[in-house]
Amino acid sequence: MAGAKPLVLVMGVSGAGKSTVGTLLAARLDVAFADADSFHPPANIAKMSRGEALTDDDRWPWLDAIGAWVDARGAAGAGGVVTCSALKRIYRARLRAGRPALRLLHLVGDPALIGARQAARAGHFMPPSLMASQFATLETPEAAEGVIELSVEAAPEVLVEAAINKLL
Repeated sequence: MAGAKPLVLVMGVSGAGKSTVGTLLAARLDVAFADADSFHPPANIAKMSRGEALTDDDRWPWLDAIGAWVDARGAAGAGGVVTCSALKRIYRARLRAGRPALRLLHLVGDPALIGARQAARAGHFMPPSLMASQFATLETPEAAEGVIELSVEAAPEVLVEAAINKLL
């Protein structure tokens, strides 16, 4: 690809397919991929594993670590795709602060469909019992945020193709 490689954040509730779509998108764009879960400190993972929702105070260092990864990728001109739920506007604002090149893709879908997908996952620390809190916390991006919305009803490969068409 000519020019700067894209910096993309794939957002949405737990179980929406962020990791699946993000991995495929990064491969298509020939950039690095990072999963937001890998930025959580052990205390956050332990809390979620107990079925406890994170507080904003739990999330700030996590969001800052994701932002630092984006900064490093951008500074190197390498681009990258990272996942993050980014459920609240304030989280998205923090992630975008000083990062005008960062583009956001929001994976959206029916709570029943996403809940079924989340319940079918094995070995993930985020229990299905927190699904309702994810949707309750979600502040749907407003048009002014410029977030690209993609429905998870489509296959991941179709979502990646749609994302590329909108990003490039």
